[in-house]
Amino acid sequence: MLGNLEKSIREEFGAILRTRRIALGLSQEKLAFDANLNRNYISLLELGRNQPTVAVLFRLASVLDVQPSVLVSQLEKAIDLAGSEPRAAEKVTKG
Repeated sequence: MLGNLEKSIREEFGAILRTRRIALGLSQEKLAFDANLNRNYISLLELGRNQPTVAVLFRLASVLDVQPSVLVSQLEKAIDLAGSEPRAAEKVTKG
């Protein structure tokens, strides 16, 4: 099940990234250049074959003119994590 979740996360993030990039009229090349990344990496992200590090998420969000939390929130909604079991951080704080 975890493998399917990871695949879903990658694919949904890719769709969110592509939608935002296109809405801003950016090419993959321009997004990559402005985020100091390789265009092939952007393509792999959009195809759901790679997932960004936190640092890359922040760089992409900056170029896309959104807070990283907006991208994560959209991702959570897309994969419907809101109703699933508590995240690790929530488990720790609840004791």
